[in-house]
Amino acid sequence: MTKLYIDADACPVKDEAERVATRHKVTMYLVCNGGLRPSRNPLVELVMVPDGPDVADMWIAERAGVGDVVVTGDIPLAAKCVAAGARVLRHNGEALSEANIGQQLAMRDLMTDLRAADPFRQGGGKGFTKADRSRFLDALERELRGALRAG
Repeated sequence: MTKLYIDADACPVKDEAERVATRHKVTMYLVCNGGLRPSRNPLVELVMVPDGPDVADMWIAERAGVGDVVVTGDIPLAAKCVAAGARVLRHNGEALSEANIGQQLAMRDLMTDLRAADPFRQGGGKGFTKADRSRFLDALERELRGALRAG
């Protein structure tokens, strides 16, 4: 049975994911360290994990597998979920798979090294746009349909 896991801390597409999960009658787990209000939607379960580094990620990684969809911006978590057979999306709709997860991990490591080498480096990621939100909705719809067909 397909499940949707959301790495909910700092996730900008929780509401969109809930709409798509509800349309497909898929259970959605919002996993976070706190600060979120529970949904009234019976298909949405709020999972509050203890504070600590990567505790939410570990909870998701231990459960996600073949037939599931995971939404996260955390590349190491994405890599674990891809290895377990789950379908993985970033918040902007980019699909992460066996074909591209190695490159994503390498890029993450490179950026970490660059930031460490220059502590005064300004800037960060791009802002989240309406186009990103739209791309996410399309991608989640595609991934959930694919997961439901396969399962």
